[in-house]
Amino acid sequence: MLYPELFKSLEAARWNLDKDIPWAEFDGAKLSDEQALTVKMNAITEWSALPATEMFLRDNRDDSDFSAFMSIWFYEEQKHSLVLMEYLRRFRPEFAPTEQELHAIRFEFDPAPPLETLMLHFCGELRLTQWYRRASEWHTEPVIKKIYDTISRDEARHGGAYLKYMKRAIEKDAGTARAAFCKLGVLMASSSRSKQPLHPTNLHVSKALFPNDTIQSRLPDPEWLEHWLDQQIVFDKDCEARVVGGILRNLSSLFGEHFETVQDLNRFRKALAA
Repeated sequence: MLYPELFKSLEAARWNLDKDIPWAEFDGAKLSDEQALTVKMNAITEWSALPATEMFLRDNRDDSDFSAFMSIWFYEEQKHSLVLMEYLRRFRPEFAPTEQELHAIRFEFDPAPPLETLMLHFCGELRLTQWYRRASEWHTEPVIKKIYDTISRDEARHGGAYLKYMKRAIEKDAGTARAAFCKLGVLMASSSRSKQPLHPTNLHVSKALFPNDTIQSRLPDPEWLEHWLDQQIVFDKDCEARVVGGILRNLSSLFGEHFETVQDLNRFRKALAA
């Protein structure tokens, strides 16, 4: 089982909301309304770990090890939402999300193949790591800079945990796992072809609720994410290249191959299918 090992490693790295966030260093002159609004939107988006966990537990009923790991992932992701809300509660309470705004993003996702979902969320963690690093650089207020840096490190650790479960899947059934990981890897690394940022929060997950079936579509401002990425934290081509590079490097290591480009990965995917 991986859960005991992951529990120990993530417990050792866990930060304390009261002691490890420098609340006393807050400088109100360095926080604009524009910046505070982005904190609100990120707090709501992080709350989507709730429906995602419900999905994971439903679709992985035959995997108690991974389901137990969800207890760690869910706790830490909800803690991200909590620390962002606590920041607003202390310093800009008028921007704090309402319970109704949080509950709006809790809805049931359609069942999906567990391995493809695993790969999707692995890529999502890689992307969030880079998004939050850029957010920390963009902000000027010292406390929120520290918060974004802190949760970015959590997301990187979560990506590493998902990777361990991907390695386990390869050991159990290499053919099925490789096909699933390649399929989603090509999708998530093909950002240049997409008109929107590729992340679990903006992918459609419920046919019955389409088109209002993404986390992003249920935010107070559904257009916020693209504006945050393009105009505020400026997640440009170089930043995106780091995400794509991370996906390709990890799959290269996982498969014992060498993928320089998405095209390399896609050729490997087609070879597996053949």
